[in-house]
Amino acid sequence: MLSDFQNGKFEPLYLLYGAERFFIDRLQEALLENALAPNEKDFNLDLLYGSEVDAQAALSACRAYPMMATRRVVVIRDFDKMKDNAIFKVLREQFNPACVVFLVCSGKPNLSSHPYRALKEGGRALEFKALYPNQLPNWIKQMAKERGFSMDAKAVQMLSDYVGPSLSAVSAELGKLSAFVGDRKVFTAEDVVQASGQTREYNVFELQRVVGENSFQDAMRISERLLQQSSSSSSEANRIVSVLTSFFIKLWQLTGLQGSRAPEKKMAAAIGVSPYILKEYLSSLRRFDRKALENAISCLLAADYELKGGSQRSDRLILDLLFRRILVY
Repeated sequence: MLSDFQNGKFEPLYLLYGAERFFIDRLQEALLENALAPNEKDFNLDLLYGSEVDAQAALSACRAYPMMATRRVVVIRDFDKMKDNAIFKVLREQFNPACVVFLVCSGKPNLSSHPYRALKEGGRALEFKALYPNQLPNWIKQMAKERGFSMDAKAVQMLSDYVGPSLSAVSAELGKLSAFVGDRKVFTAEDVVQASGQTREYNVFELQRVVGENSFQDAMRISERLLQQSSSSSSEANRIVSVLTSFFIKLWQLTGLQGSRAPEKKMAAAIGVSPYILKEYLSSLRRFDRKALENAISCLLAADYELKGGSQRSDRLILDLLFRRILVY
């Protein structure tokens, strides 16, 4: 579909949804860049938001004809939040051939009910699912290449663990990283650490390493420094829990792969790390048996719940209890 837009080929109706908004945003950008000339946009482009616009007014915009242009474009973000959007089912058969209607849902709608069933039948519907964690490193390499630089294996892994499986977050971090490094074409793990505003000694990756070594005192020392140097202790605590959850899930996956006697290259590919990084994970795995891993993942899920409003405890106390439950086990 991206190549269609870039080549000036458009259909009258699109319905897009899914957790990975990066692809949807790229398609919208390509649509706006190629469907209308700059001088045509003032009278032929409507960018609307479902929670703010009246359904009948939005539908009228989709039925309007272009002024001094070959087409109109109507983009409606958060279409699923539009009150009374069921009236859009008429577009299945009464679409405007001179208008491109681009509907974006904030989540996955119920495609068996109207208007979504009618829109899917009458137009082109696309779902963009969230990436699996082991898919992210390859996407990071590809996106870095598109920007004209490369990253070493550890830098890729660090960035993957840091941002989680969101290409929008990856894109933002790569932009920051590129601005931080400047003209250099190969980025290192140290660049990732410094661009994130952390230090060589006190960063979330070093915290992961000492947790993997089962070092309670070091985990407490580094996590406290991270909270101190962050502008938002809540955001930092959530990032710590997210990175450690990814880490322990990978360790859990490795237990099954070891049981099947998979070669290291296959194990690395399965959990989305380089064979070089795998050695660090296997070293940590020797300190956590299956029961300890189950306990760690359970404690991390509980901490995530508490940090997101499920508890009145402070961020520091939640992390303190988390490390005690995982490392003093």
